[in-house]
Amino acid sequence: MKLIHCPATLLFLLAFGVLSAQQPAAVVQPQPTTAAEAPQRDSSYIDAQGTAHVTRVVPVPASLSPQGQLNLGRPEPDQGPPEPLAERRSHTEAWAVRAGAAWSRLCPNTLVEDKIAGVPVRIVTPEGMPDANRDKVLLNLHGGGFNSDSGSYTETIPIAGYTKIKVVAVLYRLAPEKPFPAAVDDSIAVYKELLKTYKPEHIVMYGTSAGAILTAEVAVRIKQLGLAEPAALGIFSGMGDFARNGDSIAMYALRGLSGHLDPPVTTPHDSSYAAATDPKDPVLSPIYADLHGLPPSLFVTSGRDLLLSGTVNLHRAYLNAGVDARLIVYDGLPHAFWYDPLLPEAMEANHAMAEFFVKQLNK
Repeated sequence: MKLIHCPATLLFLLAFGVLSAQQPAAVVQPQPTTAAEAPQRDSSYIDAQGTAHVTRVVPVPASLSPQGQLNLGRPEPDQGPPEPLAERRSHTEAWAVRAGAAWSRLCPNTLVEDKIAGVPVRIVTPEGMPDANRDKVLLNLHGGGFNSDSGSYTETIPIAGYTKIKVVAVLYRLAPEKPFPAAVDDSIAVYKELLKTYKPEHIVMYGTSAGAILTAEVAVRIKQLGLAEPAALGIFSGMGDFARNGDSIAMYALRGLSGHLDPPVTTPHDSSYAAATDPKDPVLSPIYADLHGLPPSLFVTSGRDLLLSGTVNLHRAYLNAGVDARLIVYDGLPHAFWYDPLLPEAMEANHAMAEFFVKQLNK
């Protein structure tokens, strides 16, 4: 912080000096890397524990759309203080509303706020929904790191538009105020209520990021409770293991190779959500659960996704359990890129998700 001194009397300066001496020293924040400091060549050192200390110079993939290349080229500082939760929630909500409005221009809809089983929900009905789809519903568990809502617009509006099926987004309770299993309990309550109106084979459950994790958690909890599973699951950039961190989370930030990234830690993932729960609890971490008999599932991730490892590891666990599990990986793009209505790759990904859901519901 720079102090700008205006001319003043000597007495004022002396008094200011005394007061300043009584204040605690300001915390010096790390400064963003400059162009002059940025590495210009690759380097690699593997220490005695096998930890890699590396730098890489990585060009933008030429295979991406011009919009995708532009997105990856957007500069973002690699240093900075953590964003307070209240600010994160405020910024996330404002961004989500803007993105939702952009998606609505592409996919017109009717959106209402309601409650199901006492849980707040956001219901998106696409314009032109045919009568044949009125007995079907998509259940969305939104992303946002379990502590905010980044997806109840961006995950619902395009999918409703491309499937022509109504989407119910569960606005579950958030951590850290309400940690695990609050979000699972809220999602189960809504699912059980939907079962009173819809056949399970006419329901699909899906989510992105935290919502993808939650989708896998709820599917395990549905099985534990002896309820009928939905027709299909969509697990889009998620994970199923809170006990062990995958490789990609040490390499990529929220925006891939740009932005701030803390050094990797060996502690369990996201303690503010998991709280005191055993990180190997089979609902919290479905990779330790009995996954046999789960419905057909589509996994989607991308090459610079911080949850790339988590997604592919859980996909492999589903395959090992005999589940019909498909995987799509989009090269070069960051976490949850399909939120962005300006990316052709986002259109492609949302269409792929929608087509999978429709096929499973029409079997």
